[in-house]
This record gives sequence, C-alpha cells and structure tokens, in this order.
Amino acid sequence: MLIRGADVDGGPADVRVAGDRVAAVAPALDRVAGEEVIEAAGGALLPGLVDEHLHLLALAAAQASVRCGPPAVRDAAGLAAVLAAAPADAAGWVRGVGYAEPVAGSLDGAALDRLHAARPVRVQHRSGALWVVNGAGAALLGLDTAGAPGVERGPDGRPTGRLWRADAWLRRRLRSSPPDLGAVGRRLAELGITAVSDATPDLDDIALGALAAADLPQRVTVLGAPLDRPVPPGLTAGPLKIVLADSGLPDLGTLTDRIRAAHAAGRAVAVHCVTREALVLLLAALDEAGRHPGDRVEHAALVPPELIGRLRGLTVVSQPGFLADRGDDYLRDVPATEHADLYRCRSLVDAGVRVALSSDAPYGPLDPWAVLTAAVSRRTPAGAVVGPGERLEPAAALERLTGGRRVVPGAGADLVLLDRPLAAQLAAPTADAVRTVLVGGVPVYASP
Repeated sequence: MLIRGADVDGGPADVRVAGDRVAAVAPALDRVAGEEVIEAAGGALLPGLVDEHLHLLALAAAQASVRCGPPAVRDAAGLAAVLAAAPADAAGWVRGVGYAEPVAGSLDGAALDRLHAARPVRVQHRSGALWVVNGAGAALLGLDTAGAPGVERGPDGRPTGRLWRADAWLRRRLRSSPPDLGAVGRRLAELGITAVSDATPDLDDIALGALAAADLPQRVTVLGAPLDRPVPPGLTAGPLKIVLADSGLPDLGTLTDRIRAAHAAGRAVAVHCVTREALVLLLAALDEAGRHPGDRVEHAALVPPELIGRLRGLTVVSQPGFLADRGDDYLRDVPATEHADLYRCRSLVDAGVRVALSSDAPYGPLDPWAVLTAAVSRRTPAGAVVGPGERLEPAAALERLTGGRRVVPGAGADLVLLDRPLAAQLAAPTADAVRTVLVGGVPVYASP
C-alpha cells in the first residue's frame, strides 16, 4: 500500500506499507506494481491510538443496559421511570449501569425495591466496584445463604443487596453468556484505536475464552490473566492487575508477596490506586518487593505533591476523561486542598514520570479524542477547570495516546489516517476526522 500526500510529523510525505511494517517514508515515492494507493490529500497519518485501560466485556454488556445515572437520569423519579420502561434480558433481569449517588442517595436493595420491585433488577455503580440488586434479584441469587466475600450484610446478618467487586461470582451465579464483542471492536476502530489493554482483574477461563474468540481487530492485552497458565492465542498477557480496594486495603506483607509473585513470573504489575492511602501502600510495597520494567499505577486519582518524585520509573495510566464526565462531583466531594491532586498529568510529565491516557470505559468516556480534549482543558460539565496547572498541550496529550510511537521506516503498520492535517485535528479534536485505520498493515476501518 502507498499512502500519498499525508501529513507526517508536520510535513508532507508519502508512506509505503509492506506487510505489517512501514517500509518507507519520503517526500515522494513511486508506486510499484500491484500497490494500492490511498490519496491522503494532506490528512495526518498517525500511529494507531492505544487505550491502555478499559473493560471490554463490561463495555459490550453496557450497550445492552439501561443508563441509571447522569446525564440520562438525575433523580429518583427518573430512575424509577427508566427501570420500569427497560426491557428485561432473556432471564427476566433488568440490568442498569452508571448509577451515582446524586440520583437517589446511597442505593441498597430496599431502596431499589422502592423504585422497582416487580422484576429482578441489578444496577451497577458508575465506579464499576458495586452492584445493587433488589429483593427479587436477591432471591434469585440466593443471597441469604451466599458465602461470597463481596456480599454485604447488615448488623442482623441479612444481605443488604449490595455486592462489592463480585463480578465473577455474579456471572457464575447468573450463568450468563459473555456478551457479543463485535460492535465494540467496530466502535474502537471507528475511533482510531488499534490496541487496548483490558484491565478487568481476575479473568477466568470463560472470560479469557470470550475475549480470544471475539477476534477483535485491535491488539488485545489482558491485565487480569492469571499467573499460573498461558493466555489463549490472540491475546497478550500484560502486567498483573491488582486492585487496592478503597473498602479494605491489604496489609503490606500480602501486597508485597503478590507483587513479588508477579515479578517472579516475569510480569510487571498494574495496581489500581484511587486514594492517597492506596498509593502510599503501593509505593511501600514496591520498595520492599523491588520494581520491574513495566510496573504501572492505574488511575492515580489523587497524587499528593510529595509523592510525585517517587513515581519515577513507573507508568501512571490516567483517565482525565473523568474530569469531563464527573468533575463537578469531585469539586463538591473532594476537599478543596486536594483538587490540584486529582488526575495529575502535567506535573507527572514534568517530573519525568511516564504517563499514558486511557478511558476506563465503560466507566469513563470511551472516545480517545474526548479524552485528549479533557487532558488539555480539564473542564468539568459545568465549565470549571480542575487543576489548571495539570493541563497538557494537545501534542503532548496525543503522544500519550499513541505510546510515543512515530510513523518511521521499520515501525509497525498500526496507523490512523485522518481527513485533515494534524494541526486542525489538535485544534478541535473529533473522532469524525478518522478516515482509515490499519492494524498490522490490514485495513480494519474506512469511513463511509
């Protein structure tokens, strides 16, 4: 393939793709026999975008779920209405996602019964850490006798309807089939995403099999793959996902031992940290266990300034899209003295810390161009700016969505061709600009 007249690194160039590699980049290249020609007409040719932290199966399932939080739903009456109108799945359940406390307060089974008791309902909190089921759902799941550690119980020992980090248990209990990932793969390609890291922890064989069988057009790395067996063909095992849950942090020794086990197996770690306490614990554990190339901090939602320097040598995988999605809630609920600590970017980059941007979809906005905009503007839905000193320049934000790769001879041919020059795209980022996407030199998307 010969891509003619593209904007490459700010200048016009022709780019030859041979097999799965960029073979040549020059101001002008002659077409060779049998070579397909794409006229770029000055559109930017970029390395494919990478989403370093999302949840593929949850993303697919969310597409068949009813939205239960802002902006679709803003109060209890609205939530009751959407639950009543929602179609049930094949097993009779109503599945809701995206719940947030401003809608109807702290939700439990009794509160959900007051909203909709006629059918079994399960509603996921927008953080992804909590499911709430109503009385009919609790009965079907057998919560009264369930021994899963995530089943919350009240002082009387009865289940509250709240299930913490119990996704795998819930899937087994429901005997649900994995959702179809085809639409997810197509949407990722339309956005210019050529590689993803699935950050779902503790993936079982069923989930791994579903991810492998989906044959997504993107390269897929799984962080939740177990240490004791290889992943199925078509997937790559990444750093081991470890969750430091806000509700119950492990002791230092337990965390240190788990990090050591991952490193001994030749894998880095990717550790979920959204609080200061979790970040301090992780850094202490890494001091004990030692660091491995590729060790990552997922989210780093709150980074006090005194810890910035200690993050050097690690990769921080951040989601500034949360500021655009729910930043006003952060400004209300997080102490004002900590607002500058939220989803830091610029201060980390300036300190020499590796930063990657990602979506955490479906819990955050999926569109990488919206993530780029959020990293640059840091504006909340109401227009406030969270930590103005943490803004990235547009080109710097894009670099953290492409992994710093460039379109040069010998590079992999995971490429995105836009319909406009890079300067125009960075001035007003939009997924509508994506024209053609290649993965390994093979076209996986072409705009209509």
